[in-house]
Amino acid sequence: MSHNDVAAARVVAVLLADGWHRIVPSSFSVGPLGFGAGVNLGVPGFRFEEADAGSPYQPTVLAGPLDSIIAVRQAAATVRRIGDQDRARTVHNGQRDHGARLPVRAGRWAPTG
Repeated sequence: MSHNDVAAARVVAVLLADGWHRIVPSSFSVGPLGFGAGVNLGVPGFRFEEADAGSPYQPTVLAGPLDSIIAVRQAAATVRRIGDQDRARTVHNGQRDHGARLPVRAGRWAPTG
């Protein structure tokens, strides 16, 4: 598992060429792109329901080729505090996390000599 893995169930927005699209929770899916029953174009695709309250067409379903997605926004699995991400990254990189933080001094010092 890499840091770039995407959990489809946690995707909350998708960036396409025309901007960000907020999605209905758990509606994002990836699979073969096809049009019509049983027609597979041999291209990986995506599908999601758009959460746009201002659209007269509800629910709006968007589908297209997977390579048209520029970025995805995911909701975190759990709420984390500041510093938790650094601690998780330290452990992931094989370093021990001692929980100790170095003190930071916000003063000026004058060179001696």
